[in-house]
Amino acid sequence: MNDEILEFAEVEQPDEHARSAAIALHSKLIKPAGSLGRLEELGVWVAACQGQSPPRPFTRPRVVVFAGDHGIAAKGVSAYPSEVTAQLVGSMLTGGAAINVLAASAGASVRVVDMAVDSDAPATRSIGEFKVRRGSGSIDVEDALTDEEARAAVRAGRAIADAEVDGGADLLIAGDLGIGNSTPASVLVAALTGSEPVAVVGRGSGIDDNAWMRKAAAVRDALRRARTVLADPVALLRTAAGADIAAMAGFLAQASLRKTPVILDGLVASAAALVAEELVPGARQWWAAGQRGGEPAHALALEHLDLDPILDLDVRLGEGTGAVAALPLVFMATRVLAEMATHEQAGVSGPLIEAPPS
Repeated sequence: MNDEILEFAEVEQPDEHARSAAIALHSKLIKPAGSLGRLEELGVWVAACQGQSPPRPFTRPRVVVFAGDHGIAAKGVSAYPSEVTAQLVGSMLTGGAAINVLAASAGASVRVVDMAVDSDAPATRSIGEFKVRRGSGSIDVEDALTDEEARAAVRAGRAIADAEVDGGADLLIAGDLGIGNSTPASVLVAALTGSEPVAVVGRGSGIDDNAWMRKAAAVRDALRRARTVLADPVALLRTAAGADIAAMAGFLAQASLRKTPVILDGLVASAAALVAEELVPGARQWWAAGQRGGEPAHALALEHLDLDPILDLDVRLGEGTGAVAALPLVFMATRVLAEMATHEQAGVSGPLIEAPPS
């Protein structure tokens, strides 16, 4: 029965007719062709995702933060103790975290989901409808989850995406929160891109050289285990991820099936996206990379997904912050197509020479 529940339909690609119409519309606006650079590309992508040109300005961008603790944190791979996860959840729920501030500035709302926070505090219980467990296994020596827990987490991510889209969300961002979560994320990236541990291990939360060596060893040992299950995305999540990352993968996959554009954040979201692309091949056409962070595994994931980041601000906090920072540019790109005048409307002469095709 569980296998049947986790079957994914084939994803439809963004609308090529709308894409072509948006490109043609850009050539009619009162500006030289291509003069708005990436903003033009982003607007065309939005039009294709919405299936119409000009595209509609976004009205309900939504950030969903997936929170969870990771057993590997006990091996000293992070600069912070595990109890910080639950503490930060509390801050998010009261509006004091970075993602709350940035999302409010960008016109987005924030939802927090406790998938595996190692706490039964009132703050986490209030958002624990889909909670799979407290924490996860230490992935260097054991699976992060049981098979049923992995499946439950993926199903939860799918249900959350459905609920958000049904509730009116027209653009989604997946945020992450969890001490030690860059370690399983790095393992997933290494496994799915064929990279070695030394190529994916970064400084995460600001670790020193000794912690970096502990993290490299943890990634090395976890990667050996992960490579044995590469053919099965759910088994890979069970072995080397955690309930938060597994739910995020299900969320990203389902968003593509619901034809809803997603802005990806940093390393953890991009690692989940790699798995989501395995679950639903072609899902990446519905995603844009909000930013390039400082983690080497993040760059590898974006290269593998063939996504060119909108921003390069070295934002590596997680929570969805880097993706939210890119939102205003996506909004601008959309409104240029929706609201800018054409040469005919404005009575402005066009170019004397046709621009070469891009």
